[in-house]
Amino acid sequence: MSNTDPAPEAVTLRAGVVDAVDVLEARKAAIGDGTEVRRLLPQRVLRTIGAWCFLDHYGPDDTSGGPGMQVPPHPHIGLQTVTWLFDGLVLHRDSLGSKQLITPGELNLMTSGRGIAHSEESPASPARPALLHGVQLWIALPREHQFAEPAFAHHADLPVLRSGDARVTVVVGEHAGERSPATVFSPLAGLEVTLPDGGSVTLPAADGFEYGVIAADGPAEVGCPAVAGAPARIEPGMLAHLPAGVPSVTVSAAGPRRLFVVGGVPLGEPLVMWWNFVARTAAEITAARDAWIAGAFGEVRGYAGNPLAAPPLPPGGLKPR
Repeated sequence: MSNTDPAPEAVTLRAGVVDAVDVLEARKAAIGDGTEVRRLLPQRVLRTIGAWCFLDHYGPDDTSGGPGMQVPPHPHIGLQTVTWLFDGLVLHRDSLGSKQLITPGELNLMTSGRGIAHSEESPASPARPALLHGVQLWIALPREHQFAEPAFAHHADLPVLRSGDARVTVVVGEHAGERSPATVFSPLAGLEVTLPDGGSVTLPAADGFEYGVIAADGPAEVGCPAVAGAPARIEPGMLAHLPAGVPSVTVSAAGPRRLFVVGGVPLGEPLVMWWNFVARTAAEITAARDAWIAGAFGEVRGYAGNPLAAPPLPPGGLKPR
């Protein structure tokens, strides 16, 4: 998914601190076709959670009356994209020649490394369901892997843990002894937590991990039983952040809920993030932009539209954050 907001406005964030849990509100942004998303990472007060550096939550949107998602070809460097759907279908194409339809419960993982281009779109009607609902995330590649060879992988068979009625799908990384087949380059976890009848589940925390939790489709509570104080309440458009060192994360809800949990060891590296690029220096960003304009990222074949144009670089320059 493309970040088409190259010059974000200053945002006033209302952060409620409940002992170990901070609750941050998303800002609204638009992707390539104008679809509104809730942008939960990065924020001024929280740039990353582990190596997770970008988190958009979109939908549920009724796409029956229009074309649905239409994100034209655009470039990436220095990151991995994670596409996860709660409802609907999305068709991925990239400059490696990959073409993959993704459905709920499956993972599309694209490693940009030194450079890749891709598009994302809803299949043509009537082949697609009406609703589209999901999350798009980026994982910053560590410095030693930021120029890795680009790659794409699709994983339809992911490990699932059960605790009572709760279902925990290990989408990316490792959790409670189960590991996703997806290749990643830093210690992290990405989990879908489903509470089909409400209730609660406590997730053991990995050593040194910090965590973030979003509620996909209704209010939920997030807390840590080992820390005094009431759990924090979240709803769609909010992110609960628990710092490194908590022994566990408990999520609960009064009714059926789906949540997405990200976690990882704090990255500890300054990043320069601009448009669809993650780098370490402004010069790397400038070089990537120039390469995109020159057509050096390759062609995304099959998308019925023009690639995204590179926006102008900000006049004040680019700084690590």
